Amino acid sequence: MTFYHPTTSFSTKGKVLVVVRMPISDSRQLTEDKLSKVARIFDPRNLVPVVGAREDDLPGITTPLELFGRDDVNVASSKQDFVDSLLEFIRTSGASAVLVIGGVDMSNRTDPQMLTPTCQIVPPGIPDLTSGPLAALTTLPIPVYTSPVSQVLHSDAERTAIPFIPGGGLSRRLLSSLSETWQIPTVCLLQYVMEGDNRSDAQLMAAVVSKVLQIDVLNWKQPSSWGHGLFGTPHDQTLYG
Repeated sequence: MTFYHPTTSFSTKGKVLVVVRMPISDSRQLTEDKLSKVARIFDPRNLVPVVGAREDDLPGITTPLELFGRDDVNVASSKQDFVDSLLEFIRTSGASAVLVIGGVDMSNRTDPQMLTPTCQIVPPGIPDLTSGPLAALTTLPIPVYTSPVSQVLHSDAERTAIPFIPGGGLSRRLLSSLSETWQIPTVCLLQYVMEGDNRSDAQLMAAVVSKVLQIDVLNWKQPSSWGHGLFGTPHDQTLYG
């Protein structure tokens, strides 16, 4: 089975790939829901097998790993074998840049880190950001992420230039796996989050992403499934008399 399968006529060439990593909350996935629509599905062999209905009765099914995008928007997004396959897809996709969206445990913050909900990681050795599609990031007041958690327990083979990200899922492994010859501008945006209702977190992260990618959004539209899919539908009040 190939790693990805197109479901619509859609090209990633020249687009910014937004890679959503699923850590301790669902705000990254909710952010993706606000940005675009599914265009490809990926081989789910490395993930929990699950399918579901699509948003607003659209045809087809939802799978564990998908690429969202539209030809009229210069953004596309997707969710040690899996990481390698994902990086190889990105390398050959013709993408102009990669923006990794991740999260970090809100309880693991220093005092200065409590002043802003969003931070960034720029992996060492990537191409200069000042002249590409992520150039706006160099002018935005988004601090660089540093980990408050000691890494002294890691062996020398496990230590990387990417700081430890508590609750960050595969974000650190993905960034640490970039080769010295990686030629695509790549940045990670992290948001301090916790479990719960992450709809406002998602809207904040989507707003940050739109600023970084210089996309003007007047009003964010909340997907209809958020009204019942996140916490279930309200109980019928007639049950209580």
